[in-house]
Amino acid sequence: MHILITNDDGPPSPHSSPYVHCLVKQLQQAGHTLKPLYYRPSANMHGEDSEGTVHHRPSPSGDIEEWILIDGTPASCVQIGLHHFFQERGPIDLVVSGPNYGRNTTAVFALSSGTMGAALEAAVCQRKAIALSFAFFTRNHDPVIIEAACRHSVRVIEALYKKWPTDGSADLYSVNVPLVEGIETNKTVYTSILQNYWREGGCFQEIEGESGDGNEEEEMIREGVDGEVNDNGKSSSARKGHVHKHFKWAPKFTDVYKSVEEAGPGNDGWVVKEGQTSITPLKSNFMHGAGGLDGKELELPARHVETTHFHELKIPLRLKGSSAGKAPIQAIISYEDSYVQPLILAALDALFPEGSLHIITDLPTSEEENIVSKMFPSSGTKVLQITAYESIDFEYAGAHEKTSLINSYMIRKALIRKHYLSTTVDHWVAKNPSSILKQHVKRSEAFEVDYAEFLDDALVEAFDLRESMDRNEALSDDDSAAKEWWILKPGMSDRGQGIRLFSTMDELQAIFDGWEEDQPDTDSEDENGSGESPKNDDDEDRDYITTSHLRHFVAQPYIHPPLLLEGIDNKFHIRTYVLCAGSLNVWVYKHMLALFAGKPYSAPGDAPEDIEAFLTNTCIQGSPNENTVRRFWDLPLSAATRDGIFRQICDISGEIFEAAARAMPVHFQTLPNAFEVYGLDFLVDASGAAWLLEVNAFPDFKQTGGDLREIVGGFWKGVIRHGVAPFFGIEESSLKDREGTDDMVSVRKINLGR
Repeated sequence: MHILITNDDGPPSPHSSPYVHCLVKQLQQAGHTLKPLYYRPSANMHGEDSEGTVHHRPSPSGDIEEWILIDGTPASCVQIGLHHFFQERGPIDLVVSGPNYGRNTTAVFALSSGTMGAALEAAVCQRKAIALSFAFFTRNHDPVIIEAACRHSVRVIEALYKKWPTDGSADLYSVNVPLVEGIETNKTVYTSILQNYWREGGCFQEIEGESGDGNEEEEMIREGVDGEVNDNGKSSSARKGHVHKHFKWAPKFTDVYKSVEEAGPGNDGWVVKEGQTSITPLKSNFMHGAGGLDGKELELPARHVETTHFHELKIPLRLKGSSAGKAPIQAIISYEDSYVQPLILAALDALFPEGSLHIITDLPTSEEENIVSKMFPSSGTKVLQITAYESIDFEYAGAHEKTSLINSYMIRKALIRKHYLSTTVDHWVAKNPSSILKQHVKRSEAFEVDYAEFLDDALVEAFDLRESMDRNEALSDDDSAAKEWWILKPGMSDRGQGIRLFSTMDELQAIFDGWEEDQPDTDSEDENGSGESPKNDDDEDRDYITTSHLRHFVAQPYIHPPLLLEGIDNKFHIRTYVLCAGSLNVWVYKHMLALFAGKPYSAPGDAPEDIEAFLTNTCIQGSPNENTVRRFWDLPLSAATRDGIFRQICDISGEIFEAAARAMPVHFQTLPNAFEVYGLDFLVDASGAAWLLEVNAFPDFKQTGGDLREIVGGFWKGVIRHGVAPFFGIEESSLKDREGTDDMVSVRKINLGR
């Protein structure tokens, strides 16, 4: 591979550019032809004697290694290197910018990065480009770790080059490698760039007199107080008055670290903090914000506004040009999830005819209710709401059934609350004994517990559970393998919180007793005068359940043994995305996901408290990756097995929604002008039977991860195609994109007369 190297930190220096020489050597040893940007490198790659010599003219003989220094910007280096040097060596396959002296994770670093700028310049010159940055955590630049990071970087560069997308989805990559031990064996993860901002203060610090040596200043900035190593310093006070001043670049890196901690897992900053390599695919442009505003005119307020008693909320935008005079659909798209929002907008843009939508991504700020009614007082206005549940104007939708479509039913407890779901199945199976739900949903025992001491009373009517626990108690230690294990689930918790395994009454009682012991001390509730107990910083990481707040629980027979894949001992469950529309059509999205537990599976009697072995919820693990989230259809199973599982899931999904609508109509009320997306979780046992675990409204799509984002994007295209377009009379033939028309499988179509 023919590689052009550019580095904005300058030639090798232990103070300002300690990494580039080592990377060049590793690339050369890997067999790549390099074109670095009349500098002759030292024989030493590390330490004070690593600096080479600078010459005003190139070597007359041309037989020594020589780099070219440019007095200009990093982008200038790329332009000059691509078009004015090295033409005799043939075309350049790849431009590598870096390694940067310090990380380029998160928006505040990436947007000001010369390393990124050089790679972007290469990309707009239609060259493949990679921006490489090394994140360090100590002043001791260990040559062993640097060598390992460079070797690892070469592997990453080669892998990205071989897998470079041919569909134009990425023009360049930003790669951030942490300088930590074991980097060559740590994970390398695709990420997005964390959107963050500088907080208080500026990025420059006033200094006394003239600025110092450039190399020393660079070293002090990155490794001194408030730098990348030490984040405990304090800002210096600024002088007063207009006097002649000198400044140096001295950003407060602590702002970045705080934003990474607050954002949680999944972004580039977090991945590097965890000692993993971050890879971010990028396009060589400044993408405009989501909202579909092209061709629309900003409506300015009138110069003279007369005061009236009626507070009117005006739509801030209107269509112009060929769409003027028409009545586009007013689409309020404010999903409040940065992972999903752009995918919904992209789906609308890909499918809907030009000029048919007027998209609003931010609702006006108002303390008033029924805000949509004030935005669109005309009953003939077509309105689409895809927002968070709390933001949906159900009253407006109820008053405009023919013209207003919303993205959620108002009441669906029969499905999404575990204790209600259990009752739904019981009622439906009682009336329909041959229902598939009888063999594919474990019968649950639902009970309510206010406090642990009342557990025994709460189980008075849980006959099956009590009989099972009594039988287990009677078994000897030699027969313990015959025990029937149960799984306990709080009815209203999520993200895997509070799920436990038990087989006897003593074990179940110990679970509830343990939760009460772990709860915050209620005696101190009013010490702060607010009526609330003081918040402990560790509370969010605790796994106790406040039984007085979450009273509802279900217990189900534990599914053992589960289906395990050949060569993979980790348990997995299947996440299926489902669309319900109107009253009532149900579709299953074909592209399902397999979510794996963090540890190899073991029988419940061997490790009943090891939730990472039996719980497949990715929320209790790190960021989603190829080891925790995979495509169902890529699993190493026979085609017949995969097809059989999918057929079961389709049948169960259609049946459970009909059961909720017919057997529990008070708790699942469909609407003719609503649609809703759900995430259904299934576990497959060793015999190949699929069991429904739970139904989730407003599922956590970002658990799919960045690698498989296109699966969620495809699902939302299916939602728009089947759940939105028909309501507004947009025929299939009018939709712009035909790709994926067969991805949504219709599993139930009934008329509930609602």
